[in-house]
Amino acid sequence: MQDKITKLFKAIADPTRRDIFHALVIATSALSITQISSQFDISRQGVTKHIKTLEEAGLVNINAIGRERFCYANAKPLKEVSNWVQFYSQFWDHSLQDLENYLNTPKNG
Repeated sequence: MQDKITKLFKAIADPTRRDIFHALVIATSALSITQISSQFDISRQGVTKHIKTLEEAGLVNINAIGRERFCYANAKPLKEVSNWVQFYSQFWDHSLQDLENYLNTPKNG
């Protein structure tokens, strides 16, 4: 079983999934899979597979109303990606500061 962060990275790794997620984020309401599919040059089945990956990562929630399925974005899980990146960002900030300090230290002899 994939851990949560792995599912998130898998979900956002694909540009089409990022575009689908973006379309849902900027939508003022939930979008049907038909509405989402109309925005992309891939089959409805292809869009549905992308949405399934986003749903597994927790980035999309789906509500069924009658025969139609409506999707809306859930950006909260992206906080985990942000936290993961922030850890390494701090590492690099500290490493670069240490390098700067070393390079600016006067050398004897």
